[in-house]
Amino acid sequence: MNSKQQYGTGTFQWSFLLPQYWGIWIAILVLMIFALLPWSIQCQFAKILSNLTWKFLHSRRKTTVKNLSICFPNKTFEEIETDAKQVFFNAMLGIFEALNAWYRPQWFANRIHIHGTQYLKSAQGKGILLLGSHTTLLDAGGFVSSRFFDLDVVYRPQNNSLLDMMITRCRSQIYKNQISKDDMRWLISNLRHGHAIWYSPDQDFGLKQGVMAPFFGIPAATLTAHRRLIKITNSVAIPLFFYRTGDIKDPQYHILLEPPLDNFPSNDEVADAIRVNLILERQIKTQPTQYMWFHRRFKTRPKGEKSLY
Repeated sequence: MNSKQQYGTGTFQWSFLLPQYWGIWIAILVLMIFALLPWSIQCQFAKILSNLTWKFLHSRRKTTVKNLSICFPNKTFEEIETDAKQVFFNAMLGIFEALNAWYRPQWFANRIHIHGTQYLKSAQGKGILLLGSHTTLLDAGGFVSSRFFDLDVVYRPQNNSLLDMMITRCRSQIYKNQISKDDMRWLISNLRHGHAIWYSPDQDFGLKQGVMAPFFGIPAATLTAHRRLIKITNSVAIPLFFYRTGDIKDPQYHILLEPPLDNFPSNDEVADAIRVNLILERQIKTQPTQYMWFHRRFKTRPKGEKSLY
């Protein structure tokens, strides 16, 4: 079977025509219309949506403010709130950027810049784990990268099967393969066959899958699976970061590839976790409000510590 067909959830099911899915179909139609709108109007919609989500998504708003306040303790409350609102705007704008990547890719023409392609060439013949973070660019980041090199992506399947099918089909134009986070066999196989795979180790999945390591100076549950993947497959780890610069009326998109990590993994999983977190911190500080701060990054606490949220 061709690897592009293995994601399975991209297959249409007749049950998707049942009334329980009609709301999703309507939302998909609306999003497709949004994708056809001029960028200036998309930006206006993003602003409206960000104001609405800021007002009504109380838990996400609280998490965002808390994350920013503990990671940037030198900022005033007013500065934190301003940054938090910008995070919400960038998140909504990221939806339109993803829609453009899916349905109107020509919009990105002459807007893309890449730095560090020589590091990919130096790893030629080996599998490459592209260590990145969850930014609000969403699939637009994957799309701009795919203009220069093939990449697979590790993802979490959507709970709604229709939504999962639509996202999978749209992403199939961007990524060579879409690998479920639980499909370690396929992930290992693709690394052994020299694929470049985008992998983001910046979310809290507890200590069964990681160790405690500082992230912006705060102890955080940090994934360690990438260490084992690299060791098993004799792959290399290359940090990847994509971000937006310039006036919002004429945005420019950048892909930053950094040198492969030497002596990685080492014999110390905590030291490796600290090392990767520092790399991600440095990248995030480039455009801090383009990071998904609304995730509960510090959900797991050291024994005896109270919840931060």
